[in-house]
Amino acid sequence: MTAHNTPSKTMIAMVHVPALPGTPAHEPGIKSLVGRCVREAALLASAGFDALLIENMHDAPYLNGNVGPEITATMASVVAAIRREVSCPLGVQILAAANKEALAVAHACDAQFIRAEGFVYAHVGDEGIHESNAAELLRYRKMIGADSVKVFADIKKKHSSHAITSDVGIIDTAEAAEFFHADGLIVTGSSTGKAASVEELRSVHDATNLPVLVGSGITAENLHLYWEHAESFIIGSTLKIDGRWEKAIDPVRAGAVIDAANRLRNA
Repeated sequence: MTAHNTPSKTMIAMVHVPALPGTPAHEPGIKSLVGRCVREAALLASAGFDALLIENMHDAPYLNGNVGPEITATMASVVAAIRREVSCPLGVQILAAANKEALAVAHACDAQFIRAEGFVYAHVGDEGIHESNAAELLRYRKMIGADSVKVFADIKKKHSSHAITSDVGIIDTAEAAEFFHADGLIVTGSSTGKAASVEELRSVHDATNLPVLVGSGITAENLHLYWEHAESFIIGSTLKIDGRWEKAIDPVRAGAVIDAANRLRNA
C-alpha cells in the first residue's frame, strides 16, 4: 500500500468470510456470520496487522465475474460491521472477479482498496475464461465517485492457466497494468498458500513504479526472502490453525508473523 520510495511495509491479514447466502456451503444465520468476521478482524488488528482484506473465500464454487445482490449485500454488512470495530485500512475482494461489486462495497463501507482479478489480459480460471476488465472497472469507479478506493491488480494470478497469454511475460503484464492505471500489483504463487517466486517478484518490483504486493504463501519463516522486493504482504493461510485457510485464526501463528515483520523493520 506504499510506493517504492516509502520505507514502511504493510502487513495485510485475510478475513475469510463464511459461505454467503445462496452458496452451497451457506448455513443460515447472517448475524452469526457477521459476528464471526468481526471477531476475527478484531483479533487480527490487535495482533498488529496494518490492514485487513475481506474475501468470500468459502463461496466455492465461485461464479464468473457476476454475483447476485445477496452476495453484495451480505459482504457490505460484513465490511460495515468490521469498519465499526477496527480503524485500520480495509480491502474487499469478491470472488470470482466480481470487481465492480467489490468496489461498490468498499466505497459504501469506507474501505480503502480492492483486490481485482482479470485487470489486464484474459486468462482461464477455475470458473472459465476471465476477460480483462480494467476499462470497465475504472470507469465505474469514476462514475460512483470512488476514486479514493485503490485497485490492486493480480497479475498472472493463482488458480489460473495463462496459456492463452504464454507469449506475454509477467513483466509485460505488470507494465500493462501500470499503463491501465492500476494502483498496485499483486504477485502470487500458483494457488492459495503457495509461495510466489522471489525472482518474479524482484523482476516486477524493478520494472514498475507501482507498489508491489505478495499475494500468497507468506509465512513467518519465509517473509525475509520477500521483504526488500515488496511494499505489502497479503497473508491468510499461515495465520490459521495448522496453516489451513479454512480453519480458525491461530493467535500464536498470527503473532509469529508480526514478530517476524517487526524484526525485519528493526534490522
